[in-house]
Amino acid sequence: MSLISPSLMQRFDIPGPRYTSYPTADRFLPDSEASAFTQALAQRVAGDALPLSLYVHLPFCESVCYYCGCNKVITKDHGKSRDYLRYLEMESALVSDRLGKGAGRRAAVAQLHLGGGSPTFLSDEELGQLVASLKARFDFQDDAECSIEIDPRTVDDTRLAHLRRLGFNRLSFGVQDFDPRVQLAVHRVQPYEQVAALMESARALRFDSINVDLIYGLPHQNPESFARTLDQVIALRPDRIALYAYAHLPARFKPQRRIDAAALPGADLKLQMLDDAIRRFIADGYEYIGMDHFALPEDQLARVKRDGLLQRNFQGYHANPGSDLLGLGVSAISQVGRAYSQNVKTLAEYYAALDAGRLPVERGLTLNDDDLVRRDVIMRLMCQGRVNFEAVERRYGIHFETYFEDALMRIREFEQFGLVARTPAGLEVSKTGWFFVRAVAMAFDKYLWLHADHQRFSKVL
Repeated sequence: MSLISPSLMQRFDIPGPRYTSYPTADRFLPDSEASAFTQALAQRVAGDALPLSLYVHLPFCESVCYYCGCNKVITKDHGKSRDYLRYLEMESALVSDRLGKGAGRRAAVAQLHLGGGSPTFLSDEELGQLVASLKARFDFQDDAECSIEIDPRTVDDTRLAHLRRLGFNRLSFGVQDFDPRVQLAVHRVQPYEQVAALMESARALRFDSINVDLIYGLPHQNPESFARTLDQVIALRPDRIALYAYAHLPARFKPQRRIDAAALPGADLKLQMLDDAIRRFIADGYEYIGMDHFALPEDQLARVKRDGLLQRNFQGYHANPGSDLLGLGVSAISQVGRAYSQNVKTLAEYYAALDAGRLPVERGLTLNDDDLVRRDVIMRLMCQGRVNFEAVERRYGIHFETYFEDALMRIREFEQFGLVARTPAGLEVSKTGWFFVRAVAMAFDKYLWLHADHQRFSKVL
């Protein structure tokens, strides 16, 4: 039997947010003065804040991957990254100055993640310059988690060793699929042997954790070809696997217009590929973390999931409890206290703001009390798969069943299909329900039901 039946897929595979935040980023409002962000930074300084998570967006790629929906700049001109690093330093100076609690004081950092784009577009010298500039502005903990996204086509053993010396201890390899025909169709050719050799080198260099990204639903994929990719990935034994569904939105993402829609697998084949992958990963010892993610039992992500300490923010699942997220670079998103903010999306806007001495913020949002309650409930569902009514009532001074009467009415359908169960303590997502947890969380999203506009999102599977 399938882990996810076609009937459940038909009923609950609906468009919905990924809930890396609540309210979701599409609810942000224009805030070119960065008022929400600035106030949140001031409040953080006044309080006893936990160490920060840092995200740095590096948008450059030498070639375009047709499936990609990220904010990126396609160029072979590496001079562009030199200019960009200079402006990143200007932004980090503006932010770190606002976080300083006095002379010589720097904000503590527990996590660093470089994403893109392709962070490895930068030269070894530029990556060293970036890390040094961040460490000059922020106080990195000795055990800080430092991760970087890797394009296997842009690194070799020497570069991996350089990254290790810079302090990176986690790697994420963008693989997507090993089938040559699929790789050609999405304009990302990288042989299995190349990735396997890099992963062997990474292990020899003692990186703490290695992740592999996969995508199902790409052109020319089918269950047989994808099974071969699964065989190869399992043979590599990465510590983590992220398995994403391809969402074909060519009207929104211009590179996707180069994909032949007729070559895309249908819904039934996508479901089979997803079901096969889940079965294979679990059978080979991986634990399902939730929302596309799998990890070996000894990996940190699996441990915090078992301990009920899993966290989620704009970078996805992580293990840094209660920390604020500071995003640097074009389009980067920050989450500080009650405030969300997002930077401008183009290089020209980013440079102009910093040249004028301004934070390059474009949009933001300060959460009200209702937002905080709903964010808490949604993140409990997304991370632990359960909600304890009494715990929420004590924290926010509400009566759960009265406050969320409409949401609990929507939850009843999930109960009828065995995806959610009412327990003496509250709600608990079932083993099958975990695969539909985005749809479950949607029941508590006031904005979604107030505006009834969830068709704008990709489907939950």
